[in-house]
Amino acid sequence: MRIRRILAAVFATAALAGLGLTGAATAAGVTPASVTPASVTPGECTDNGGTIDRSTPVLPTCRGGMYDGQTVD
Repeated sequence: MRIRRILAAVFATAALAGLGLTGAATAAGVTPASVTPASVTPGECTDNGGTIDRSTPVLPTCRGGMYDGQTVD
């Protein structure tokens, strides 16, 4: 009877430790590709469905598509 309780505790601890490791791996799984860049190239803007708006005062801006509103350099 005592051995069953000890084995149940060992399995429960191992299961919880496994969940903790899985959660840490998931949290660390953020890729740099998912972060929106501060500026994009003209090719990136047009390849992802946008057009380059050169009428903005400082830098051209990507309009439409995936990088809408990002500056183009």
